[in-house]
Order: sequence, then C-alpha cells, then structure tokens
Amino acid sequence: MSKTLENLKEAFAGESQANRKYLAFAHKAEQEKKPYAARIFRAAAEAETVHAHAHLKAMHGIGSTEDNLRGAIEGETHEFTSMYPPMIKDAEAEGDKAALRSMTLANEAEKVHAELFKKALASPAQEAPRVFLCQVCGHVAEGHAPDTCPICGSKSQVYREIE
Repeated sequence: MSKTLENLKEAFAGESQANRKYLAFAHKAEQEKKPYAARIFRAAAEAETVHAHAHLKAMHGIGSTEDNLRGAIEGETHEFTSMYPPMIKDAEAEGDKAALRSMTLANEAEKVHAELFKKALASPAQEAPRVFLCQVCGHVAEGHAPDTCPICGSKSQVYREIE
C-alpha cells in the first residue's frame, strides 16, 4: 500500500470521527441552551463530512451500489462476529457497565444492519419502505417503529423516521 493511500485512510478515519464527535458536542450545547456553539459544531461537522467524502473518493472507496452493499455487509458482519465480541468480553471483565451496554447494543444492531443490506442487495431498486431508527441503540425497523425496541427495550417514542 502506498504512503498516500495510508495517509488518505488515516485522514478519512480522523475526519469521520471528528464529524461524529462534533455532532455529539452540538447536541450537548443544545441541551445547555448554547445555540451559537451548537451551530458552529454542526457547521464544522458538515465540513468534516466534506473532507471525509473527498478522501474516500480519492482512495476509490466508492463503487457501484451493489459493490457498496457488499462492502457494507462485510463490514457489519465483521463488527458483530469479530470486532465487538472480544471488546464485550473485555468490558465485562473490567466491570465497565457503560462500555458493556454500549458495545452489546451496537453488536446486536449491526446484525440487523447486515440483514437490511443483504435485503437491499437482493433488490436495490425496489421501492423504499418507511425506515425508523432507535436513537438509543441504533436498531433499524422497516414499515413502522415497533412498540418496544427488540434490542434495547425502549418505547416507540425514541424512534425517528429516516428519509
């Protein structure tokens, strides 16, 4: 792998992480009723997305929809089969309940994501159903929000529709 490709991958990861972090910071600023800080965090998050997308494009990381779906299935499957299980064991062994819950919920949600990507790969041009996201654990439901999240047990009010 070339040094430039290594650099693009590192830059993509850094920009992607900054985007998510700044969105979390914006949410906190909104909770604290600090609108200017919230807006600046959201603007910077969007800028980081611009950078991340440019890096991904430069490293030829975007293929056809079918190729992207295959890659997504591979990534999600890796997460719930190889990445999260040892992390969950470590958190459990260390008694870190917050990390254990966070990783366990994510692990279960990744299984659902992989199945949805498989369904999309089987018929990528099909009409899109309504899709709902549990904002607690990341569960994705098609058609309607369930009364209770099958992963974290939250009520339907925590779901938001994804356009």
